[in-house]
Amino acid sequence: MTEQLIEAINNGDFDAYTKICDPHVTAFEPESLGNLVEGMDFHKFYFENVLGKNCKAINTTILNPHVHLLGDETACIAYVRLTQYIDKQGHAHTHQSEETRVWHKRDGKWQNVHIHRSYTGNLSGATPFDFGHGSK
Repeated sequence: MTEQLIEAINNGDFDAYTKICDPHVTAFEPESLGNLVEGMDFHKFYFENVLGKNCKAINTTILNPHVHLLGDETACIAYVRLTQYIDKQGHAHTHQSEETRVWHKRDGKWQNVHIHRSYTGNLSGATPFDFGHGSK
């Protein structure tokens, strides 16, 4: 499920993303500046304005995934995510983030209910949503 979710992000496919995430998903992300955000509106902004529009190609690699099954209906996955992309000018970039996602199974369907994403190193404000501008 995590790979399908990341594919939806890379493709800028908000419809697919909403089918995988709980409507009340909570998230701590660099873009939220340390604040806990809830729901889809925060994420929708990036899908509508940035994702899939500012780069020629995106490739994501999930490194060292650790899955914790917390019963039949709950799981947590922690991993390092490498995102490679080619910006509009044809320059290659790679960003690394550390992610934890909590999944809950409802009516036989897994949904992402919480996200925690952070970065290693100094990216000077650049995020995976900054594909069109390269590293700052």
